[in-house]
Amino acid sequence: ERHRGELSAARATLAREHDLRGLVYASLALHRAVALAIQVAPSDAPVLITGPSGAGKERVAEIIQANSRRRGAPFVRVNVGAIPAELMEAELFGAEAGAYTGLKGRRVGHFEAADGGTLFLDEIDSLPLAGQVKLLRVLQGGELLRLGSSRAQRVDVRVLSATNAALPKAIAEGRFREDLYFRLDVVEIRVPGLAERPEDVLPLARHFLTTFAAERGEPLRLSAAAEGALLGHPWPGNVRELENRIRRASLLATGVEIGVADLGLGAGTGEAPPPLSPDAEGERAELLSLLAGDEGNVSRVADRLGISRQALYRRMARLGIELERRPR
Repeated sequence: ERHRGELSAARATLAREHDLRGLVYASLALHRAVALAIQVAPSDAPVLITGPSGAGKERVAEIIQANSRRRGAPFVRVNVGAIPAELMEAELFGAEAGAYTGLKGRRVGHFEAADGGTLFLDEIDSLPLAGQVKLLRVLQGGELLRLGSSRAQRVDVRVLSATNAALPKAIAEGRFREDLYFRLDVVEIRVPGLAERPEDVLPLARHFLTTFAAERGEPLRLSAAAEGALLGHPWPGNVRELENRIRRASLLATGVEIGVADLGLGAGTGEAPPPLSPDAEGERAELLSLLAGDEGNVSRVADRLGISRQALYRRMARLGIELERRPR
């Protein structure tokens, strides 16, 4: 409890003194990543942000830019993986008229657009080797070469990059240059997946629910069982998946309370749950007895069992226990 209080105070201080771009979190794991982002923000050092897809890497890049000396300058976001390979160099570094079929005028690349500011390159592992050579030149000397030009052009750009791939493995397979990796990885910030920070699930879910409830025009709340189901879900799609689940629930819920079925997590979707083992049946009966004795007060039952409320919600979800919410 003392550690939770200390973390809450540290988080509040960070949010008060810096621009966290509205990031919602309660976990120590993400707090460490955010604190590191704030620490490196004032420099111009390249930063490599790693972590699974949908975990929040772009938000960390936004925090770095928002707390840097470049915060008033352009912040250009590029999903490298979405650019066709044949257009990659022109998109990033620009192209002179006639550099390729159909190009009638000079094309301004993302680096030029970000001059004086920050360029965020997501899915950097998708950059072809030819583009990697040009990117290395920009990082080493601050100069780029437009496609079709022989004259180098100076640019002042801070590069933040992100990947959900293992770049050392890509280097070993010859798909990524080692010298570029070391240039990009001056500082690495790892953003943990949501499964590694379960403390963030409910704060994020409630944050999203507030947003979608405003769109719907009426307040919405999560049932205790829905909260338990959220805590028990492995979240392979991370924060993006959680946001989509809450959006779905806000659209499908027939009342103001979100139930397990509304979330579409696999449980409560019309399929019969698998039968509990005899041991689990006994555990369920014991837990139901405790909840009945404490009139469904989850906090008191959690204290009695010596576990957190989140752990109790997970246990309830696993055992198929849903409390009726009493009218207030």
